[in-house]
Amino acid sequence: MTSRAIRRQFLDFFASKAHKIIPSAPIVAKSDPTLMFINSGMAPLKDFFLGNQNRPPPA
Repeated sequence: MTSRAIRRQFLDFFASKAHKIIPSAPIVAKSDPTLMFINSGMAPLKDFFLGNQNRPPPA
């Protein structure tokens, strides 16, 4: 099984449980000078938690 197939199976599992799949984030944060690099899965969602952006609509 290829890594691409494993990733697709992983994402399909969560999508089947009604989770919204969002694009992957780069390791270097381009729009956030407070982060040198993305070290957690939650960092790309920082602006949503801080109220700087609206939450994307559910899938």
